[in-house]
Amino acid sequence: MSEQATGFVRSELAPERPAPVRTTGVLGFLRTRLFNTPTNAVLTILGLLLLWLLIVPTVRFLLLDAVWQGQDRSACLAPNDGHAVGACWPFIQAKFTQFIYGFYPEPERWRVDLTFLLAAVLLVPLLIPRLPAKAFNAMLFFIAFPFVAFFLLYGGGLHGFAVGWLTHLLSTFIVGVGDAGARLADVGAALSSPVFGPALRWIGDGIVWLSTGLLYLCFPLFWLRDHIVATETPLWADFAATTAIVSIVLFLLAGGPRGGWRALAISVLSFAGIAVIIAVMGLDRGGLPVVDTRLWGGLLVTLVVAVTGIVASMPVGIALALGRRSTIPLIRLFSVSFIEFWRGVPLITVLFFATYMLPLFLPGNFTVDGLVRVLIGIALFAGAYNAEVIRGGLQAIARGQEEAANALGLSYWKTTRLIMLPQALRHVIPGLVNSFIALFKDTSLVSIVALFDLLGILRAAFADPVWSTPTTLFTGFAFTGIIYFVVCFAMSRYSLFVERRLNVHRRR
Repeated sequence: MSEQATGFVRSELAPERPAPVRTTGVLGFLRTRLFNTPTNAVLTILGLLLLWLLIVPTVRFLLLDAVWQGQDRSACLAPNDGHAVGACWPFIQAKFTQFIYGFYPEPERWRVDLTFLLAAVLLVPLLIPRLPAKAFNAMLFFIAFPFVAFFLLYGGGLHGFAVGWLTHLLSTFIVGVGDAGARLADVGAALSSPVFGPALRWIGDGIVWLSTGLLYLCFPLFWLRDHIVATETPLWADFAATTAIVSIVLFLLAGGPRGGWRALAISVLSFAGIAVIIAVMGLDRGGLPVVDTRLWGGLLVTLVVAVTGIVASMPVGIALALGRRSTIPLIRLFSVSFIEFWRGVPLITVLFFATYMLPLFLPGNFTVDGLVRVLIGIALFAGAYNAEVIRGGLQAIARGQEEAANALGLSYWKTTRLIMLPQALRHVIPGLVNSFIALFKDTSLVSIVALFDLLGILRAAFADPVWSTPTTLFTGFAFTGIIYFVVCFAMSRYSLFVERRLNVHRRR
């Protein structure tokens, strides 16, 4: 027993072991990620060589061999000693204001700067999650800011408000329908066919009677418009009538005396804010000088088209996605037809149709600005693509959630607004941001319909013989490429931040 209890004591040192392989730090990353296998080592070496062949010439062209000062093309020409000349940055300095504002009049460019400043001031708080008052800030950015930006950039004043605008649209539509019916009846009367002639005449007379009925149906609105025009201040009278009508309608839709007071207060406060904007900007006194959209250009047009297309396409896409999943056959058929039509034609065709074909379908006394037509076409085009992305998110939600909401007594709209849409939009953030990035880059296509966006202004600047050098072309495209990359990369990184923040419950 005493021999078994005796402890063992080593009389010599144990042999040394090799140091453990380091798996952390730079060396650990290289060992475990880049050179862990022969294949990965070869791919890493080839990748480094490719980067060297691409990055080194780019850095030399943009920075090391670039020309930074000069007054004309002579500063960017290669000297006789054979020294290479890189980017011609004096060309960018000389044309910089043109790249930003296009042909916008120089004395009025402060309006563009103020618009950019207001957009940044309203957008940045929306992008920071911890800041409060998101609902109020969103209302300012999505409702008030477009109104202010339009009159800042375009100028002009208001000669009427919603009642005047609505009556003008209705009267134009009714007169156009009646004129079309009368022409159809005349064509039917001129035909010698015993079948098609009377049929066309009957259809034309029916359209004329329909337009007459619509005219009598809208008589109260026209009567209100005539009394508004007869006042000393038609704009403010129209504004007061619009405020009263909209506030009463919202009050009744929200539940009347039982629950409509909050909607009534919000409506009155919103119209009060609009009244302040009208008074401050002097829209009732003619407003700022009008700057035609044909003078807009550069980054201004790119941002206007991209931001308007992104913001306007979201409600269009949500409505079409819900419509395609609707159980009402007519709504589902319309949504499917709309989506498939707009997805089946290229954006160039949409732009050509909106610019050159759409005016042919409008009444003679009704015109739409060229930039507005392009914005409408792009919004509908992008909305059709967003609809399919959002529909994919809706289909990813388990059917049991909708059934549970129905069991709790929630209506369709509450189920959609509170349960279905928030989860669907969270699922499809990568797809939506991908569509937004593609739309931002596709804004360069508007140059084919005589709108000078950033690339259009750049191509126009190449025609200046003062800066005609072999490197001017590459410098201009490098400058615009940097702008596009910065904006698209920022959108991509922010989408990843939002995705991680909204998917906290899925972290392991």
